Amino acid sequence: MKRGMLWLGVAGLLVLGVAFTQGNRGYGGMMGADGQGLGMMGQGMMGGGMGMMAVYPAQAQPTARAEAKTRLETYAKRFGPDARLKDFMAFSQNYYAQVVDAKGRGLGEILADRYTGNVYLEPGPNMMWGTRSGPGYGGTGRGMMGGPGLVGSPSASAEQYDLANARRLAEQFLQGYLPGAKVLEAQSFQGYFTFDYGRRGLEGMLSVSAYGGQIWVHTWHGVFLGE
Repeated sequence: MKRGMLWLGVAGLLVLGVAFTQGNRGYGGMMGADGQGLGMMGQGMMGGGMGMMAVYPAQAQPTARAEAKTRLETYAKRFGPDARLKDFMAFSQNYYAQVVDAKGRGLGEILADRYTGNVYLEPGPNMMWGTRSGPGYGGTGRGMMGGPGLVGSPSASAEQYDLANARRLAEQFLQGYLPGAKVLEAQSFQGYFTFDYGRRGLEGMLSVSAYGGQIWVHTWHGVFLGE
């Protein structure tokens, strides 16, 4: 029995090793939405995708803002012919933009790595709570996990919070998270809401689930540098 368990453990480690190797070779992990070589096992969490554990050479220089915006605009076309960018922002780890339709309704959130320039769907609420389907999401539909409210609210079948209620939840959360901070701007998406917040100016973002009311802080941006 012990020998069998030992071999099972070794086999598991080998599988993980292969997955890690393939991810780094092809950069085709979970976050490779743009087909440009970003993956959770490649440059996603480990070096330039989400910026959570980014490693760059000392001489690395950021992608110019104009070029990053152009790349984001090109990617936004995947959401539809009327899709456009809103709230283009620069952070220390990435460039961020919201994608909205002609009526200003939120379609999704996208990022460009600040150093590689690669564009991809924003992780977190955008992929886990968003219920929009279509080309911008690779046709997967109804969120990365397959249904509305699955993360933190498995049984939800209809949105429980509107924008006003979600804003109140965000303000309540900020009282403890960053005393003195206020909600500055808001954008509705299918399945959740995203809010800018700050004290004297913009300092970060958070999202509120329309199904369960949970808060998700966008910690992967880094320091806000400007719009």
